[in-house]
Amino acid sequence: MTGLETFAAAIARHTPQDGMFGCALPGVTLIRWSSPTLPMPVIYEPTVCFIAQGRKRAALGTTAYDYDPARFLIASVGLPVMGSVIEASPAEPYLSLQLDLDIAALSELAIRHPADPGEEPAMPAGLTLNAMTPPLLDAVIRLVSLLDTPADIDALAPLTIREILYRLLTGPQGGIIRHMAQADSRLSQIARAIIWIRTQYRDPCRIDEAAEIAGMSRSSFHRHFRAITAMSPIEFRTQLRMQEARRLMVSEAMDAASAGFQVGYGSPSQFSRDYSRLFGVPPASDAARLRAAVDA
Repeated sequence: MTGLETFAAAIARHTPQDGMFGCALPGVTLIRWSSPTLPMPVIYEPTVCFIAQGRKRAALGTTAYDYDPARFLIASVGLPVMGSVIEASPAEPYLSLQLDLDIAALSELAIRHPADPGEEPAMPAGLTLNAMTPPLLDAVIRLVSLLDTPADIDALAPLTIREILYRLLTGPQGGIIRHMAQADSRLSQIARAIIWIRTQYRDPCRIDEAAEIAGMSRSSFHRHFRAITAMSPIEFRTQLRMQEARRLMVSEAMDAASAGFQVGYGSPSQFSRDYSRLFGVPPASDAARLRAAVDA
């Protein structure tokens, strides 16, 4: 059995049906889907996602990131993403492990293991695709396999997660990880502003206040925000509004006008225009399609 087959079998043992499953491993979520899924809005918190089987797409703005067992995805800040499983079947379901990134642990590791002198700092990015390596895959397999021996989890899971974080820090994607670990990095500054916008997205977006929270000038804030999120601050707020409105219409059967008002729109027609521009169809039609897919 290959390493990937071992990885997939371990996840399959602990995901009895389709869905997302918390488990005894700290910060770990296991995911299984037996068929492709519709693009659905989700907030990617700082996390790393390893795929054992199948393929997934994360769309950020107009950029799509497709990843599979050969490549894993790192989300360095909380981003509004459209996620969809694009390769899965009952015989070979999509199987993945998602690990929350502990910024405090990364910071401590970054201090203990500084970058090599002269190493070029990577440009900050909200989402990155990275090649899986044998040592990293081995650590991830050992982590999920601890679910088969629950008595070992308390003693060994923290050590294995630390090894995974170390592999991320010292691998080709280490520059992005170091940006996450540094409180004064551009990525960390933008992350502070993102947290603020996410709490204020129903209100008018006060760019000067967001820039002040990031500790940047207005022009620098705009430039770095777009580099990291692939969106302007206003576009980012609109994504947050539309994702929440979609959830309200699908999960709580709220009508389009009420959902628009709930997320900060005073004009139903403006809400409908923005929604159609983002999702390609009017809000009521989109919600009906998604509810039908959920009920099928």
